Amino acid sequence: MRTAVLFGLLFLISTLAFSQSKYRRALAKPGDGVNTLLYRNGLNPSQHLRQFQQLNRANLTKRNGLIIGRTYLLPHRTTPKTTAGKTASRTKTVAATRAATSHGISTTPMLPSKLFGPAYGAVPVRDRALRGAVYYLSPGHAGPDPGAIGQYGTYKLAEDEYAYDVTIRLARVLMEHGATVYMMVQDPNDGIRDESVLKMDYDELTYPQQRIPLSQLGRLRQRMTQVNKLYARHKGAYQRLLSLHVDSRSAGQNIDVFFYHHQNSQAGLRLAKNIHKVFTARYKRAQPTRPYKGNVSVRSSLYEVRTSHAPAVFMELGNIRNSKDQRRFVVADNRQALANWIYEGLLADYTGR
Repeated sequence: MRTAVLFGLLFLISTLAFSQSKYRRALAKPGDGVNTLLYRNGLNPSQHLRQFQQLNRANLTKRNGLIIGRTYLLPHRTTPKTTAGKTASRTKTVAATRAATSHGISTTPMLPSKLFGPAYGAVPVRDRALRGAVYYLSPGHAGPDPGAIGQYGTYKLAEDEYAYDVTIRLARVLMEHGATVYMMVQDPNDGIRDESVLKMDYDELTYPQQRIPLSQLGRLRQRMTQVNKLYARHKGAYQRLLSLHVDSRSAGQNIDVFFYHHQNSQAGLRLAKNIHKVFTARYKRAQPTRPYKGNVSVRSSLYEVRTSHAPAVFMELGNIRNSKDQRRFVVADNRQALANWIYEGLLADYTGR
Protein backbone atom coordinates (compact mmCIF):
# COMPACT_ATOMS: atom_id res chain seq x y z
CA MET A 1 0.00 0.00 0.00
CA ARG A 2 2.79 2.42 0.99
CA THR A 3 4.58 1.59 -2.24
CA ALA A 4 1.46 2.32 -4.28
CA VAL A 5 0.96 5.72 -2.58
CA LEU A 6 4.63 6.62 -3.10
CA PHE A 7 4.40 5.65 -6.75
CA GLY A 8 1.26 7.75 -7.14
CA LEU A 9 2.97 10.80 -5.63
CA LEU A 10 5.99 10.36 -7.86
CA PHE A 11 3.71 10.05 -10.88
CA LEU A 12 1.84 13.23 -9.90
CA ILE A 13 5.07 15.20 -9.39
CA SER A 14 6.51 14.00 -12.69
CA THR A 15 3.23 14.86 -14.47
CA LEU A 16 3.25 18.40 -13.06
CA ALA A 17 6.92 18.85 -13.97
CA PHE A 18 6.25 17.60 -17.49
CA SER A 19 3.21 19.86 -17.92
CA GLN A 20 5.22 22.90 -16.78
CA SER A 21 8.08 22.01 -19.11
CA LYS A 22 5.71 22.45 -22.06
CA TYR A 23 5.41 26.21 -21.38
CA ARG A 24 7.89 28.83 -22.50
CA ARG A 25 9.49 30.86 -19.72
CA ALA A 26 10.37 34.53 -19.42
CA LEU A 27 12.45 36.48 -16.91
CA ALA A 28 10.85 39.58 -15.35
CA LYS A 29 13.19 42.52 -15.94
CA PRO A 30 13.26 45.99 -14.36
CA GLY A 31 10.39 48.06 -15.74
CA ASP A 32 8.28 45.03 -16.62
CA GLY A 33 4.60 44.75 -15.83
CA VAL A 34 2.57 41.70 -16.74
CA ASN A 35 1.32 43.36 -19.94
CA THR A 36 4.86 44.36 -20.93
CA LEU A 37 6.16 40.84 -20.35
CA LEU A 38 3.35 39.35 -22.41
CA TYR A 39 3.76 41.83 -25.27
CA ARG A 40 7.52 41.25 -25.40
CA ASN A 41 6.87 37.55 -25.85
CA GLY A 42 4.26 37.91 -28.57
CA LEU A 43 1.17 37.48 -26.37
CA ASN A 44 -1.90 39.70 -26.14
CA PRO A 45 -2.87 40.52 -22.52
CA SER A 46 -6.58 40.66 -23.41
CA GLN A 47 -6.35 37.00 -24.48
CA HIS A 48 -3.68 35.60 -22.16
CA LEU A 49 -3.72 37.57 -18.89
CA ARG A 50 -6.04 35.26 -16.95
CA GLN A 51 -4.14 32.13 -17.96
CA PHE A 52 -0.83 33.82 -17.10
CA GLN A 53 -2.12 34.63 -13.61
CA GLN A 54 -3.33 31.05 -13.12
CA LEU A 55 0.01 29.59 -14.24
CA ASN A 56 2.05 31.89 -12.01
CA ARG A 57 -0.18 32.43 -8.99
CA ALA A 58 2.55 31.45 -6.52
CA ASN A 59 5.10 33.84 -8.06
CA LEU A 60 2.99 37.01 -8.26
CA THR A 61 2.55 39.77 -5.69
CA LYS A 62 -0.70 40.21 -3.77
CA ARG A 63 -1.87 42.56 -6.54
CA ASN A 64 -0.86 40.10 -9.28
CA GLY A 65 2.30 42.05 -10.10
CA LEU A 66 5.65 40.66 -11.21
CA ILE A 67 8.67 40.16 -8.96
CA ILE A 68 11.78 41.33 -10.78
CA GLY A 69 14.32 38.56 -11.34
CA ARG A 70 11.81 35.72 -11.21
CA THR A 71 11.01 33.45 -14.15
CA TYR A 72 7.40 33.09 -15.26
CA LEU A 73 5.54 30.53 -17.34
CA LEU A 74 4.01 31.88 -20.54
CA PRO A 75 0.61 30.74 -21.83
CA HIS A 76 0.43 29.08 -25.21
CA ARG A 77 -0.34 31.35 -28.14
CA THR A 78 -3.92 31.16 -29.33
CA THR A 79 -4.75 31.22 -33.02
CA PRO A 80 -8.24 32.36 -33.99
CA LYS A 81 -10.27 29.78 -35.89
CA THR A 82 -10.82 30.90 -39.46
CA THR A 83 -12.12 29.30 -42.57
CA ALA A 84 -9.93 28.98 -45.63
CA GLY A 85 -12.04 31.64 -47.34
CA LYS A 86 -11.57 34.14 -44.52
CA THR A 87 -7.83 33.47 -44.44
CA ALA A 88 -7.57 34.02 -48.18
CA SER A 89 -9.62 37.20 -47.88
CA ARG A 90 -7.34 38.54 -45.15
CA THR A 91 -4.26 37.72 -47.24
CA LYS A 92 -5.71 39.72 -50.14
CA THR A 93 -6.52 42.62 -47.82
CA VAL A 94 -2.96 42.74 -46.47
CA ALA A 95 -1.54 42.53 -49.99
CA ALA A 96 -3.83 45.33 -51.16
CA THR A 97 -2.81 47.48 -48.20
CA ARG A 98 0.85 47.02 -48.97
CA ALA A 99 0.26 47.81 -52.64
CA ALA A 100 -1.54 51.03 -51.69
CA THR A 101 1.38 52.27 -49.60
CA SER A 102 3.06 55.32 -51.08
CA HIS A 103 5.92 57.53 -49.90
CA GLY A 104 6.79 54.97 -47.24
CA ILE A 105 3.47 55.25 -45.42
CA SER A 106 -0.20 54.61 -45.97
CA THR A 107 -3.46 56.00 -44.65
CA THR A 108 -4.45 52.53 -43.45
CA PRO A 109 -3.34 50.98 -40.14
CA MET A 110 -0.18 49.67 -41.77
CA LEU A 111 3.24 51.26 -42.05
CA PRO A 112 5.63 49.51 -44.45
CA SER A 113 7.46 46.61 -42.83
CA LYS A 114 10.86 47.97 -43.89
CA LEU A 115 10.35 50.91 -41.53
CA PHE A 116 10.60 48.53 -38.56
CA GLY A 117 13.73 46.71 -39.76
CA PRO A 118 14.28 43.04 -40.56
CA ALA A 119 13.83 41.75 -37.00
CA TYR A 120 10.50 43.51 -36.43
CA GLY A 121 9.09 43.87 -39.94
CA ALA A 122 6.16 41.48 -39.54
CA VAL A 123 3.46 43.27 -37.54
CA PRO A 124 0.65 40.94 -36.43
CA VAL A 125 -2.73 42.53 -35.77
CA ARG A 126 -3.55 41.08 -32.34
CA ASP A 127 -6.92 42.78 -31.89
CA ARG A 128 -8.94 45.81 -33.02
CA ALA A 129 -8.98 47.64 -29.69
CA LEU A 130 -7.79 50.89 -31.35
CA ARG A 131 -9.71 50.55 -34.58
CA GLY A 132 -10.83 54.02 -35.68
CA ALA A 133 -8.08 55.84 -33.76
CA VAL A 134 -5.52 57.90 -35.71
CA TYR A 135 -2.15 58.75 -34.18
CA TYR A 136 0.51 61.19 -35.36
CA LEU A 137 3.84 60.28 -33.79
CA SER A 138 6.53 62.93 -33.80
CA PRO A 139 9.97 62.03 -32.37
CA GLY A 140 12.01 65.07 -31.48
CA HIS A 141 14.66 66.74 -33.68
CA ALA A 142 16.19 64.46 -36.43
CA GLY A 143 17.87 65.13 -39.75
CA PRO A 144 20.62 67.74 -39.33
CA ASP A 145 19.66 68.32 -35.67
CA PRO A 146 20.44 65.42 -33.29
CA GLY A 147 19.02 67.32 -30.30
CA ALA A 148 20.54 66.89 -26.85
CA ILE A 149 23.79 64.90 -26.55
CA GLY A 150 24.79 62.80 -23.55
CA GLN A 151 28.15 61.25 -22.74
CA TYR A 152 28.02 57.51 -22.03
CA GLY A 153 31.52 56.27 -21.32
CA THR A 154 33.41 56.86 -24.56
CA TYR A 155 30.18 57.08 -26.56
CA LYS A 156 27.80 59.91 -27.32
CA LEU A 157 24.05 59.42 -27.06
CA ALA A 158 21.86 61.54 -29.34
CA GLU A 159 18.35 62.54 -28.32
CA ASP A 160 16.85 62.04 -31.76
CA GLU A 161 18.03 58.41 -32.03
CA TYR A 162 16.51 57.33 -28.71
CA ALA A 163 13.31 59.35 -29.14
CA TYR A 164 12.95 57.75 -32.57
CA ASP A 165 13.49 54.21 -31.29
CA VAL A 166 10.84 54.58 -28.57
CA THR A 167 8.46 56.18 -31.10
CA ILE A 168 8.85 53.51 -33.79
CA ARG A 169 8.32 50.83 -31.13
CA LEU A 170 5.15 52.65 -30.07
CA ALA A 171 4.00 52.80 -33.70
CA ARG A 172 4.35 49.04 -33.99
CA VAL A 173 2.40 48.37 -30.79
CA LEU A 174 -0.40 50.70 -31.88
CA MET A 175 -0.63 48.93 -35.23
CA GLU A 176 -0.87 45.57 -33.47
CA HIS A 177 -4.12 46.84 -31.99
CA GLY A 178 -5.64 48.19 -35.19
CA ALA A 179 -4.77 51.90 -35.02
CA THR A 180 -3.95 54.08 -38.01
CA VAL A 181 -0.44 55.39 -37.40
CA TYR A 182 1.60 58.13 -39.07
CA MET A 183 5.30 58.44 -38.30
CA MET A 184 5.94 62.12 -38.95
CA VAL A 185 9.68 61.44 -38.97
CA GLN A 186 10.96 58.35 -40.72
CA ASP A 187 14.43 56.84 -40.95
CA PRO A 188 14.84 54.79 -44.15
CA ASN A 189 17.26 52.24 -42.68
CA ASP A 190 17.37 52.27 -38.87
CA GLY A 191 14.25 50.31 -37.98
CA ILE A 192 13.78 49.15 -34.39
CA ARG A 193 17.22 48.63 -32.88
CA ASP A 194 18.16 46.58 -29.83
CA GLU A 195 21.71 47.91 -29.42
CA SER A 196 22.59 49.91 -26.33
CA VAL A 197 24.43 52.66 -28.19
CA LEU A 198 22.42 53.81 -31.20
CA LYS A 199 24.58 55.14 -33.99
CA MET A 200 23.95 58.74 -34.96
CA ASP A 201 22.99 59.53 -38.54
CA TYR A 202 21.33 62.43 -40.33
CA ASP A 203 19.20 60.77 -43.00
CA GLU A 204 15.77 61.02 -41.36
CA LEU A 205 12.96 62.52 -43.42
CA THR A 206 9.71 64.29 -42.64
CA TYR A 207 6.56 62.58 -43.93
CA PRO A 208 6.17 62.27 -46.85
CA GLN A 209 9.82 62.01 -47.95
CA GLN A 210 10.83 65.63 -47.22
CA ARG A 211 14.33 66.69 -46.29
CA ILE A 212 14.42 68.12 -42.78
CA PRO A 213 15.62 71.75 -42.64
CA LEU A 214 18.29 72.86 -40.19
CA SER A 215 16.13 75.67 -38.84
CA GLN A 216 14.18 74.56 -35.79
CA LEU A 217 11.16 76.68 -36.75
CA GLY A 218 11.33 75.43 -40.33
CA ARG A 219 11.50 71.83 -39.13
CA LEU A 220 8.50 72.22 -36.84
CA ARG A 221 6.44 74.10 -39.46
CA GLN A 222 7.18 71.38 -42.01
CA ARG A 223 6.09 68.64 -39.63
CA MET A 224 2.95 70.32 -38.36
CA THR A 225 1.81 71.30 -41.85
CA GLN A 226 1.66 67.61 -42.66
CA VAL A 227 -0.06 66.70 -39.39
CA ASN A 228 -2.80 69.26 -39.96
CA LYS A 229 -3.32 68.20 -43.58
CA LEU A 230 -3.80 64.62 -42.42
CA TYR A 231 -6.08 65.79 -39.63
CA ALA A 232 -8.39 67.36 -42.22
CA ARG A 233 -8.33 64.13 -44.24
CA HIS A 234 -9.47 62.13 -41.20
CA LYS A 235 -12.11 64.66 -40.15
CA GLY A 236 -14.50 63.19 -37.61
CA ALA A 237 -12.12 60.48 -36.38
CA TYR A 238 -10.50 60.24 -32.95
CA GLN A 239 -7.06 61.79 -33.62
CA ARG A 240 -4.13 62.48 -31.33
CA LEU A 241 -0.58 63.82 -31.68
CA LEU A 242 2.26 62.58 -29.48
CA SER A 243 5.63 64.29 -29.54
CA LEU A 244 8.41 62.33 -27.80
CA HIS A 245 11.61 64.01 -26.64
CA VAL A 246 14.58 63.38 -24.34
CA ASP A 247 15.47 66.24 -22.03
CA SER A 248 18.87 67.85 -21.52
CA ARG A 249 19.71 69.15 -18.06
CA SER A 250 22.54 69.06 -15.58
CA ALA A 251 24.23 65.64 -15.62
CA GLY A 252 23.44 65.30 -11.91
CA GLN A 253 19.71 65.77 -12.36
CA ASN A 254 17.73 62.53 -12.51
CA ILE A 255 14.19 63.20 -13.81
CA ASP A 256 11.05 61.19 -14.45
CA VAL A 257 8.78 61.31 -17.50
CA PHE A 258 6.85 64.58 -17.88
CA PHE A 259 3.73 65.34 -19.92
CA TYR A 260 2.71 68.73 -21.38
CA HIS A 261 -0.55 69.85 -22.98
CA HIS A 262 -2.25 73.03 -24.20
CA GLN A 263 -4.15 75.01 -21.60
CA ASN A 264 -7.29 75.11 -23.77
CA SER A 265 -7.30 71.42 -24.71
CA GLN A 266 -9.39 69.29 -22.38
CA ALA A 267 -8.78 66.30 -24.65
CA GLY A 268 -5.03 66.87 -24.45
CA LEU A 269 -5.21 67.14 -20.67
CA ARG A 270 -7.22 63.92 -20.40
CA LEU A 271 -4.78 62.09 -22.68
CA ALA A 272 -1.78 63.28 -20.67
CA LYS A 273 -3.44 62.21 -17.41
CA ASN A 274 -4.26 58.77 -18.77
CA ILE A 275 -0.66 58.13 -19.81
CA HIS A 276 0.67 59.62 -16.57
CA LYS A 277 -1.60 57.33 -14.55
CA VAL A 278 -0.07 54.26 -16.22
CA PHE A 279 3.49 55.50 -15.64
CA THR A 280 2.74 56.21 -11.98
CA ALA A 281 1.40 52.68 -11.48
CA ARG A 282 4.22 51.00 -13.39
CA TYR A 283 6.94 52.91 -11.53
CA LYS A 284 5.32 52.07 -8.22
CA ARG A 285 5.56 48.41 -9.13
CA ALA A 286 9.04 48.51 -10.71
CA GLN A 287 10.66 50.86 -8.17
CA PRO A 288 8.55 50.73 -4.99
CA THR A 289 11.24 52.36 -2.84
CA ARG A 290 11.12 55.73 -4.58
CA PRO A 291 8.16 57.97 -5.53
CA TYR A 292 7.43 58.80 -9.15
CA LYS A 293 7.86 62.57 -9.62
CA GLY A 294 6.79 62.97 -13.26
CA ASN A 295 3.73 65.16 -13.68
CA VAL A 296 1.23 66.67 -16.09
CA SER A 297 1.38 70.41 -16.72
CA VAL A 298 0.47 73.17 -19.17
CA ARG A 299 3.04 74.18 -21.78
CA SER A 300 1.00 76.04 -24.40
CA SER A 301 4.07 77.75 -25.86
CA LEU A 302 5.44 74.50 -27.34
CA TYR A 303 5.09 74.81 -31.13
CA GLU A 304 3.62 71.35 -31.74
CA VAL A 305 1.19 71.66 -28.82
CA ARG A 306 0.17 75.17 -29.91
CA THR A 307 -0.34 74.54 -33.64
CA SER A 308 -1.66 70.97 -33.76
CA HIS A 309 -5.31 70.67 -34.80
CA ALA A 310 -5.34 67.26 -33.11
CA PRO A 311 -5.20 67.21 -29.29
CA ALA A 312 -1.52 66.88 -28.44
CA VAL A 313 0.75 65.64 -25.67
CA PHE A 314 4.44 66.53 -25.55
CA MET A 315 6.55 64.06 -23.53
CA GLU A 316 10.01 64.38 -21.99
CA LEU A 317 11.28 60.84 -21.38
CA GLY A 318 14.27 61.64 -19.19
CA ASN A 319 17.65 63.39 -19.02
CA ILE A 320 20.08 62.14 -21.66
CA ARG A 321 23.01 63.45 -19.59
CA ASN A 322 22.17 61.71 -16.33
CA SER A 323 23.72 58.27 -15.76
CA LYS A 324 20.59 56.88 -14.07
CA ASP A 325 18.27 58.20 -16.76
CA GLN A 326 20.60 56.86 -19.44
CA ARG A 327 19.76 53.32 -18.30
CA ARG A 328 16.17 54.12 -19.25
CA PHE A 329 17.37 54.54 -22.83
CA VAL A 330 20.38 52.32 -23.44
CA VAL A 331 18.54 49.12 -22.40
CA ALA A 332 16.34 48.05 -25.32
CA ASP A 333 13.78 46.41 -23.01
CA ASN A 334 13.40 49.71 -21.18
CA ARG A 335 12.70 51.51 -24.46
CA GLN A 336 10.08 48.89 -25.24
CA ALA A 337 8.60 49.30 -21.77
CA LEU A 338 8.23 53.05 -22.38
CA ALA A 339 6.41 52.33 -25.64
CA ASN A 340 4.16 49.74 -23.98
CA TRP A 341 3.27 52.02 -21.10
CA ILE A 342 2.40 54.87 -23.47
CA TYR A 343 0.19 52.46 -25.43
CA GLU A 344 -1.65 51.45 -22.24
CA GLY A 345 -2.40 55.12 -21.55
CA LEU A 346 -3.56 55.69 -25.12
CA LEU A 347 -5.82 52.65 -24.92
CA ALA A 348 -7.35 53.88 -21.67
CA ASP A 349 -7.98 57.28 -23.25
CA TYR A 350 -9.54 55.82 -26.39
CA THR A 351 -11.79 53.30 -24.68
CA GLY A 352 -12.86 55.79 -22.00
CA ARG A 353 -13.75 58.64 -24.36
